[in-house]
Amino acid sequence: MTASNEDVNRVRETSTADAPWEPIDDGDVVAGHPSTRTLPLFESDGPVEAGIWEMSEGAARDVEVDEVCLILAGRASLVINDHPSVEITAGSFVTLRAGDRTVWTVHQPLRKFYVVTTL
Repeated sequence: MTASNEDVNRVRETSTADAPWEPIDDGDVVAGHPSTRTLPLFESDGPVEAGIWEMSEGAARDVEVDEVCLILAGRASLVINDHPSVEITAGSFVTLRAGDRTVWTVHQPLRKFYVVTTL
């Protein structure tokens, strides 16, 4: 049995090297000059998206959507809804809810695999 082109295209590299770094809006920057880049890995007409997201050193605030993510590399402090800061590193699993107000303070460039839903 031979694989179709569609099947072969389901396996791909997860390098963000060609994805452009995007500066974070000044109104959301808390410290430094952080930027982000995203490599979508799965998008559909439905409410689910998955991909790789990276953030450079610095701090920024965000309002989240429903998301689960696994930290692949880096180190950061994460504040969710003004609760005490939590340290996250490679292997940390994070669950965010739509409307959560977060502050990401990245100490070492952060890379995560994410799955978001927009129901």
